[in-house]
Amino acid sequence: MRRVVIVGAGAAGMMAAVAAAELGAEVVLLEKMDQPGRKLRITGKGRCNLTNTAAIKDFIAHIGPDGRWMRNCFSQMFNTQLMEFFETRNVPLVEERGHRVYPRSGKSLDIFLALINDLEARANVEIRKNCAVKSLTEDCHGVRLQDGTTVRGDAVIIATGGLSYPTTGSTGVGYRLATEAGHSVVPQVPSLVSLTCEEKIYPELVGFVLKNVGLTITRPEDGKRLYEGFGEMTFTEHGIDGPIVLSASRQVSRMLNGDETLTAHIDLKPALTTEVLDRRLISDLNANGTRLFHDALRLWLPAELVQLALDRLHIEYYKRLNKINSAERHKLLNLLKNVEFTLTGTGDYNTAVVTQGGVDTKEINPKTMESRLVPGLYFAGEVLNLDADTGGYNLQIAFSTGYAAGRAAAMTE
Repeated sequence: MRRVVIVGAGAAGMMAAVAAAELGAEVVLLEKMDQPGRKLRITGKGRCNLTNTAAIKDFIAHIGPDGRWMRNCFSQMFNTQLMEFFETRNVPLVEERGHRVYPRSGKSLDIFLALINDLEARANVEIRKNCAVKSLTEDCHGVRLQDGTTVRGDAVIIATGGLSYPTTGSTGVGYRLATEAGHSVVPQVPSLVSLTCEEKIYPELVGFVLKNVGLTITRPEDGKRLYEGFGEMTFTEHGIDGPIVLSASRQVSRMLNGDETLTAHIDLKPALTTEVLDRRLISDLNANGTRLFHDALRLWLPAELVQLALDRLHIEYYKRLNKINSAERHKLLNLLKNVEFTLTGTGDYNTAVVTQGGVDTKEINPKTMESRLVPGLYFAGEVLNLDADTGGYNLQIAFSTGYAAGRAAAMTE
């Protein structure tokens, strides 16, 4: 019987433990916190978007830039197999908007319980809590704990997560262990995270949600488009947040954390071309000629954006609409199609959904998750240099890499 030591009892680590135990391996699952699965239990705001039903080609397109590296892993456990895994463990699932899959109960806890109940029912699995790892042994077939003891096995799987949500135990220890074993580690930055702005965010905007808007992010020196998206966003005290902002952060976080400054362009009327919107403005100005400009802004903007518009347009507050000239109309037109903010940074790891960066996948066998440098050492989950858009893609990566690593580590040579 092979003995598999797994460091980290998150989504990837618990799935690796299940997969290894199913093949008859003796499994020791080490968790530094007092309870396993802390991040899993809060993911998706407590609802747990565990996967996405997109076809594999579309799914991979949401992982970047090396999404194709996951093909071998997905051939062992992809979305349909993952859904079957939980449904056979009495967790009914439901598909929602954007092909996102959740437990029907809407509770992340059900996903966690399905995994932990499976593990606790197995005689060949030992879960050790409050067990912090200090280092790998010289041969990387075991680990030394902070209390001075050593846990040895035939294989070690590092599934310690990234740096996001550090209060759940994700403190980056896996990167140090990988480096000590000779692996290259891509520098980390927060991803799927809010973006901070140079401009003042008006108090009435904080928490306000803009639906069905366009977001483009450009590099100011050459105008290069780094991201284009459509959907929902919101404002924070220090910048912008929401689904399309989180998606954008994957493309720009590394630049913003490298002290670059970028420009966000918000299109408040993306369904209308500039020409169509201009004709509508002319019609509205003619039909409401006696209304005062500050009051009439509600024709085109939600109340929360009126003060921002007044400050940026520099059009006389009490000017009647029939006195608005062509230049002023074009200023209004441009604002509706392009509200600009200067981006200066991102939120920190306390609010980032995932970590971008990690163990270089070029040094990992994509079929087995085994190190190409150190036989018997495996990696799974967020500790790897793999991250994806929101929508269930990141948890599927964690479960799939954990499953592949667990099976490979348990197989007799």
